Amino acid sequence: MNTRPLEIITDTEHIGPIETDTDILQELGFSEDEAISLLWLQQWYQHGGSDRVEVLRHLEFLKILVGNGSIDR
Repeated sequence: MNTRPLEIITDTEHIGPIETDTDILQELGFSEDEAISLLWLQQWYQHGGSDRVEVLRHLEFLKILVGNGSIDR
């Protein structure tokens, strides 16, 4: 196990580019505005009130459809 503090580790050549959720959604065919809106809705529903369970189920279902390519644009 590496116990050195992160400030000391300077060898970052092996670390590739970091892919954000927005990048992933854009690769799936969403525009930048659509991706930002979806991520905003996700955050809003996740931090919502007690009625959020049903909405989260819908979001998870949408996520599965997008992941499987079932939603045509």
